[in-house]
Amino acid sequence: MRAKTKMIHGGITGDERTGAVSVPIYQVSTYEQDSVGKHRGYEYSRTGNPTRHALETVISELENGKAGFAFGSGMAAITSVMMLLDADDHIVMTDDVYGGTYRLMTSVLNRFKLDHTYVDTSKPEKVEDAIKENTKALYVETPTNPLLKITDIKRMAEIAKKHNLLLIVDNTFATPYWQQPLDLGADIVLHSATKYIGGHSDVVAGLVVVNDEELAEKIHFIQNSAGGVLGPQDSWLLMRGIKTLGIRMEAIERNTEKLVDFLQSHEKVSTIYYPGIESHPGNGVAKQQAKGFGGMVSFDVGSEEAAEKVLSRVKYYTLAESLGAVESLISVPAKMTHASIPADRRAELGITDGLIRLSVGIEDADDLIEDLEQALK
Repeated sequence: MRAKTKMIHGGITGDERTGAVSVPIYQVSTYEQDSVGKHRGYEYSRTGNPTRHALETVISELENGKAGFAFGSGMAAITSVMMLLDADDHIVMTDDVYGGTYRLMTSVLNRFKLDHTYVDTSKPEKVEDAIKENTKALYVETPTNPLLKITDIKRMAEIAKKHNLLLIVDNTFATPYWQQPLDLGADIVLHSATKYIGGHSDVVAGLVVVNDEELAEKIHFIQNSAGGVLGPQDSWLLMRGIKTLGIRMEAIERNTEKLVDFLQSHEKVSTIYYPGIESHPGNGVAKQQAKGFGGMVSFDVGSEEAAEKVLSRVKYYTLAESLGAVESLISVPAKMTHASIPADRRAELGITDGLIRLSVGIEDADDLIEDLEQALK
């Protein structure tokens, strides 16, 4: 099956018993057993739920993996993956990483003696230099948030294999419609499914897909033990979102291309971060490993004051955190999604107070352009 067909017909579809074309929401905590220890595939919904299982099956198929897992949030998914590691293990991570991931590593998991080093993973030589004797994993976000850096996943897979490391890829921005990291050599791919996969600003969730059965057993053990599972209602909402993911990503990218053309010609915009621009340093790699460039754009208007003026004047962009919805969102990462990162660290990365991040939606592109034009005045 091709991608958009797989999103409709992949995994578990409908209900054989009733003929319902949508997987039922099994709002249940426990299941009757035929005899002691003999059940029909489900015993307790933390361990397994039919609705969640249907979601986990389809995301596994979309990422061409061996097994999928659904969690209560993207951060719950990341935390569960990090639980594969032991105290005193070391991880090499993308430097321009989501603020919540940075906070998790520096303020929570560090207390469990899980060490990490941030490097620019778009430069493979820096990754090699950061590897230590106790390094066990390489964690890559590509494209990154909010500077849209691109890391060569195949090259990272070569490095990971050479040093016997787990390669973990956050695929939130690209989605499985545009990019499949497991096919490029990754061991684990994860998503904040709150974003593009849900797509409607109505669910918080995280997804993980692995490339082998041994990893699947380990992740399932952690999921069941730690208990950060996704509920059946939210699992159903994600399956509904997946059905339109392909057509949404195509519409979003068309809008984004037009917006980027406008921004490139605007005198008040100093720098644009979008991998679809030929001048973007990651453009070539992005073309090789992904089928599209996505709907995230960041641009600099020079100062915090200028950014706040733009945000106060837009009409069709919702001032909000998150991304990947049908409606366009606007934010200032330094004050919102990346506020947990210290100011000096943000400055080092290039996350300025004048940096604006757009999550482009599916509205009419001309309305979105005209709205930005009047706001930038």
